[in-house]
Amino acid sequence: MPQRPKLVLAGQLSTFPWVFEAAERAGIDLILIPRGDDTAESAGRAKSVVELLPLDIDGNPDGALSALADRYRREPFDGIMSGNERVIPFVARAARELGLTGLTEEAAAVVRDKRSMRQRLLEAGLGVPGFVVIKDPDSWTDALTLRFPVVVKPANGHSSFGVIRADDRDSLEQAVARTWKLVETHLGAADGSDSETSVLVEEYLDGPEISAESLVYQGQVRVCAISWKGELTGPYFEESTLRAPAQLPAEILAAIEAEVIGAHHAFGVTEGTTHTELRLVGGVRPVLLEMTARLGGGGNMHHLVHVSSGIDLAAEALRIHLGREPLCWSEEPAPAGHAAAYLVPIGSGGRVKQIRGLDAVRTDPQVDYVVQTAGPGALLLPYPDWSGNPAVVLSHHKSDAEAEAYLDHLARTLHVEYEERD
Repeated sequence: MPQRPKLVLAGQLSTFPWVFEAAERAGIDLILIPRGDDTAESAGRAKSVVELLPLDIDGNPDGALSALADRYRREPFDGIMSGNERVIPFVARAARELGLTGLTEEAAAVVRDKRSMRQRLLEAGLGVPGFVVIKDPDSWTDALTLRFPVVVKPANGHSSFGVIRADDRDSLEQAVARTWKLVETHLGAADGSDSETSVLVEEYLDGPEISAESLVYQGQVRVCAISWKGELTGPYFEESTLRAPAQLPAEILAAIEAEVIGAHHAFGVTEGTTHTELRLVGGVRPVLLEMTARLGGGGNMHHLVHVSSGIDLAAEALRIHLGREPLCWSEEPAPAGHAAAYLVPIGSGGRVKQIRGLDAVRTDPQVDYVVQTAGPGALLLPYPDWSGNPAVVLSHHKSDAEAEAYLDHLARTLHVEYEERD
């Protein structure tokens, strides 16, 4: 019997099951580098995990790479893949040093830095909002050259953390100060990205938000699914609903695909999987907001892709990082229907007492996954100080209308109840 391939999965939270289940389907053994907020008990129970390899990627990336190289010399593994945003530069560096498939270090740096992304898009002639880089909080007035409203965001942020809309001069000054403080406190440079702290201010784009999930193999890009996120107008851009496939005219879908593929080429992303967020300006013109070189939503975007397109996104990503051609390059899968994701909003924040309505959702036959990440006693911070969604509900439906109606139902029936404050 041939030996199962082994892949190092860096920083994937073990309570999110999608990548682990995909590895089991694909016959791949995983060596898991746990996230710092994971537990050894949970990580050890995850499907397909045959070894835990604790490494301090954030605190000591050089030491972590040395230990990983030692592990490779003792018993070579076949690939390495990122499970979260911060480890992307480390994984690219490790892939280069060990001769494994992955992003170049240059591409990894680009997708971790919105400043670099904006510049590359400009040079490629792709859509870019007007923007200014703020290198010092006292230099917020540099952004007064932009047209209000504007959006203030960390240059190396993720998940709408620290993202604030400002409609005038006073709110701009306050937003820059607040985002700058969040960057200094939470987004250090241990991930290998540019150590220079900075904040991006860009012109707000009016229109619905969408996301695109893609696979990239030897420079060839396939956009696997486009999801509808809806109208996110601020001030903090908390995401709560997604539906796939997005119900858009063929010409707009083609324009989105062209923009996403062009961005991959501009950023130098040639291997792996990506999650791209865009705005449809005026409902018709796609403009890229950001791209990350990992599975979106901690892996939950796999479900939307798998249901709406038939493509086993997480399994295909694993195959690519093993240096193998994805199956969907030669076999066209069949869609199963429509998919929806509901991210339970944090609301006011505080210490969780319970999530009302979640038990009933678990038994709904339309629901495929309920993943709860915050139980009683957990402290949740509201946006823009985002600390993670308390629960995610993934479901399948016969039509987009049914998916939309179900998300509306969840919005009415699910909410976080917090302990009373003293």
